Amino acid sequence: MPLYVIPLQFIAGALLANGVPHFVHGVSGDRFQSPFASPPGIGESSAVVNVLWGFANLAVGFAILGFFAPGGSEAALEWAAVGLGALAMAVMLARHFGRIRLPSR
Repeated sequence: MPLYVIPLQFIAGALLANGVPHFVHGVSGDRFQSPFASPPGIGESSAVVNVLWGFANLAVGFAILGFFAPGGSEAALEWAAVGLGALAMAVMLARHFGRIRLPSR
């Protein structure tokens, strides 16, 4: 397995985790933060923008996994990379959205 596969699988996991909140908020009709809002990542974008952004993240994440699917003798290590990418992104999103979406106490 080439060395670049593990980072790509990590990125795929991060993209999959990032796609979920955007897509879910979008299909629910809710406005939500996105990189296309003003200011980026803090302002809220329309539901349609979030559906498209979430879908793009999911599509690219699944495409990377399609080309570099974990398998063979190192499948456990490769799935761990996908899982760690998803976990890292989930923690970053939780911290970011926790700061900007909840009123300060």
